[in-house]
This record gives sequence, structure tokens and C-alpha cells, in this order.
Amino acid sequence: MSTSEHSSAIPTLELNDGASVPQIGLGTYAMHDAEGVGAIIAGIDNGYRLLDTAVNYENEREVGQAVIDSKVGRDELFITSKVPGRHHGFDETIASTEESLARLQLERLDLHLIHWPNPSVGKYVDTWRGLIELRERGLVTSIGVSNFTEAMLQELIDETGVTPAVNQIELHPYFPQSKLIEFHRSIGVQTESWSPLYRDQGLFDEAPIAEAAAAHGVEPAQVVLRWHLEVGSLSIPKSANPDRQKLNADIFGFNLTPAEVDAISGLERGRMKGRDPLTHEEM
Repeated sequence: MSTSEHSSAIPTLELNDGASVPQIGLGTYAMHDAEGVGAIIAGIDNGYRLLDTAVNYENEREVGQAVIDSKVGRDELFITSKVPGRHHGFDETIASTEESLARLQLERLDLHLIHWPNPSVGKYVDTWRGLIELRERGLVTSIGVSNFTEAMLQELIDETGVTPAVNQIELHPYFPQSKLIEFHRSIGVQTESWSPLYRDQGLFDEAPIAEAAAAHGVEPAQVVLRWHLEVGSLSIPKSANPDRQKLNADIFGFNLTPAEVDAISGLERGRMKGRDPLTHEEM
């Protein structure tokens, strides 16, 4: 996938459908009301162009208001939302997306994901067909999934002939998912990571991260977010703090060495190896 410079200084990646997506975005989970709108506008002011929301986050209105109130034009922004499990099905997906667009006050979404495969219901293929229809109607530009396994991705491709542009998954140094990333790469799916910093929880104190931060003169969070880029994933860290937002986005002025990347990937915790990713949903 090719890389180019974005006007905000955050580089972009080209997805398998030709669309360009920023290499880091702003997660908006838990950003609500006027304070949430202000935090999202601060993120835009700090250079973020990818804004990630979802029906389940219950803040599409706030994201839409921030888009309206910001100094950046709509076409410079990349807005992502997600179809929740309770809206699975072809018709339900179309209705859900129209409702999302109304809340966001937008005519189209740049990326729309199936938030969760909801395997017990078994309608994710029909939901995927709904997203394909929405793309054909011009209501969404790119379509993808979240929290899907290799088998589920292959099923979507086999059943519809359409490969998701993105699979957004839990991914961080304690759960690097290297096998899934490699599968994504082999079929042309872009990996996107939620919970990229694992909410810290001791991660920043790990020796490979602390040592890399000291070596490059950056903060541990920047090392972790740079690691995501090095392994092939674009991340969507969440922060309402303008200073932290700016710090998180400042990861394009240094590179980790292969040894540093390997050491950070080696932090994978035994209790996370082989676990079923379908038991861990970000709401």
C-alpha cells in the first residue's frame, strides 16, 4: 500500500479500494456533550483528520457537530462509524447507516464498519451485503469490519467477492496479533487498532518501550504508537487532552529499529496467546 503526505502532516495510506486514510486517527469513545465536541475540535486543530465513532458510542451527534464547527473542510476529514450487532441484516444495516448519517449531519461516511461479527446471530454476511449496497449508493466510500477472524474475513470474500478495506481489531504490544496482521496483508486488508495503548496499565514501564523512548528522545506512548505503524497497523488512540492528542500524533519524525520492534512485539503476554478475540469487544 502506497504512502503519501497528508496536508495536516499526518501521512496517509491507500486502501484496497483506492481511498486514502490517515495513518493515525482520533478515537472518540466516551466523548459526549459540549465537552466532547470541544475535545474533538481540539483533535482536529491538532492535526487529526480521521475521527472514529460508532452507534454504540452514542456520540455521533457530537462528532457531527465538531465537523461543522471545526475550521477544516468536510472533504479534508475522514469519518468512520460502525454498525452495531443489534442492527445486523441487509435492510437493518441500510436503515442503521441512514440514521448514523442523520445524527452526524453528513451525506456520506468515509469508512463504515461492521462493529462486531455477532456470530451467535449469524447475519454478518447479509450485513456485509448491506454495506456493499450502501457503497454502491454513494452513502459510504469505504467499507470494512471490526473484530473479525481470518475465517470470517474469508467467508465475506467467498460469499460476495468483496474484500473489506479494513479490519479494526484489538492490537497492542501485549496482544500483537502478528498472524492476523500477516493474513490481512496477504489479502489486502488494512489493519486498524483499537485500544492501541492498552490504556497504559503498566505497558509504558516495560523495558523495551522505556529504553526505546530514551534512545529516541520521545515518550513511551509515542514509541507504542510508532510500533503500530512499524508492524503495519494504523491506530486510533483516544484522548480528550489537547497536549496528549498532539503528543500521540507526533510519531512521524523517528523510526524504531527492527530489534526494537521485535522486542516490543515480544511483550505478548502468555494469558493473551491463543485467546478468542471474539470475547473482547470494545463498546
